[in-house]
Amino acid sequence: MTDHELHDQAEGVRLQKVLAQAGLASRRASEALICEGRVEVNGQVVVEMGMRVDPEKDVIRVDGSRIPTARRHQYLVLNKPRGVVSTMDDPEGRPTLSDYLGRRKDRLFHVGRLDTDTEGLILLTNDGEFAHRMAHPSYEVPKTYLAEVEGVVDAKVVRRLEKGVTLDDGPVRPDKVKVVQRGESRTLLQITLHEGRNRIVRRMMDAVAHPVRKLSRTAVGPVRIGQLKVGETRELTREELGALLDLVQQ
Repeated sequence: MTDHELHDQAEGVRLQKVLAQAGLASRRASEALICEGRVEVNGQVVVEMGMRVDPEKDVIRVDGSRIPTARRHQYLVLNKPRGVVSTMDDPEGRPTLSDYLGRRKDRLFHVGRLDTDTEGLILLTNDGEFAHRMAHPSYEVPKTYLAEVEGVVDAKVVRRLEKGVTLDDGPVRPDKVKVVQRGESRTLLQITLHEGRNRIVRRMMDAVAHPVRKLSRTAVGPVRIGQLKVGETRELTREELGALLDLVQQ
């Protein structure tokens, strides 16, 4: 080991302390996890108790799950109401995301966007690199929507959607289309896709002659809206953030 590496290790933080500070377990319980061989640092199982790590750079896993350790940034989920613009301010005076963030509004920006007339899950953060990667198409973070559409969607239309639909700016092929409920003149669909193009779900359903009446986004990757009420926010859980950091290779 070089002098530089020895200095870095001496300057680091003890692994069990990092695990405790991440809220995973007490320091004593974290030591037990290390002794049981359940902790990895940068892909290597840790076998020594006194190991020091850099919480800013090292990738730490327990039982295979990523443990985000550097929580200098904020990562929030907002259940955006319908009629709210996906910006932090609006020159026309329409309601914006910042109206739902209280004192945090000056420090955060949104990851991607939702149409004004679409409600549901939108992420907000002050971590610029994370936001950039989440929005970049090469990382293909799946997004799930619940769409109430006009008419009765039969199995033939579902198959057509799954094979892909060509729009004016190129084809779109959802990962999954599931009929949740059929009524006399409406169908409730769950649609999962990697696309981030503008109004992509609405345009896709227009193309198969079943226009969207109501649309909400229920999940982004492993993050689900769950019981979060419209207009409310919550912080990402440790598990959600760890899974997202893995998805975008940060």
